[in-house]
Amino acid sequence: MAAPVRRVLCTAAARALSGSVRGLSGSAAVRSKWRLLGALALQRPPSLSQAPTLQEKEMAELLQKIEVERSLYSDHELRCLAEEKWLKRKRDKYDDEDSDPGKEIVLAQDLEELWEQKFRKFNLASRITDADKSNDRTSLNRKLDKNLLLLVKQKMGDDEIWLLPQAEWQEGETLRATAERALVTLSGSHVSTKFLGNAPCGVYKYKFPKAAQTEGGMGVKVFFFKAFLQDDHLLLAKEKVDCVWVSKGELADYLKPEYHSQVTRFLVDL
Repeated sequence: MAAPVRRVLCTAAARALSGSVRGLSGSAAVRSKWRLLGALALQRPPSLSQAPTLQEKEMAELLQKIEVERSLYSDHELRCLAEEKWLKRKRDKYDDEDSDPGKEIVLAQDLEELWEQKFRKFNLASRITDADKSNDRTSLNRKLDKNLLLLVKQKMGDDEIWLLPQAEWQEGETLRATAERALVTLSGSHVSTKFLGNAPCGVYKYKFPKAAQTEGGMGVKVFFFKAFLQDDHLLLAKEKVDCVWVSKGELADYLKPEYHSQVTRFLVDL
């Protein structure tokens, strides 16, 4: 009968301990209130491959040379060889077959000349757009070989600073829903985006000055969520909202040092 009594005592002790822990955490929560915000790291993915470096070009040329040396004749090359033999026989009058004067013969050389003419008419689009030339950072049509990140200017106290779109968490919603609401508030409608999971990819927190620490909270915790823009445009509901699309190397021109340090931690090289 000793074992059941021991289990009852252990259970009672565990309940008492958990109750004291809950009471401690509850009192700690009262002492350290934080305002929670959900922020959106909205990226526009690249539409062009990055320009190859000098080493990549040299390696590509070497691999192309090796491939040509080891490759077999293509169907077009075999056709050219066969036509050369046929033309030689025609010139030497050794072969009178297929000598129908009304029959139209299209040689491989004719096809090559036609292809060459089409190639000369084809012009490659420039990798540098008008937005790149004018350095218009409000345009999505810039730096097409890099990821771009959306920044907006928001008023914080008496200052206006550049931040990722954010909104304050409301009771009953998830932090991801808060980040989604931040985007809807800017655009005014549903935007085609793809979120990368339901968990935040980073967090940034700061405390208010002691004079400003009131019942409203002792500081702010910002939880970041990654998402990719799947539209080729983003219309803002408020015309007065300042926004820019910048690469990772341009973030330091806009973000505060501590905020910039936290944001770049979860960003892949853009």
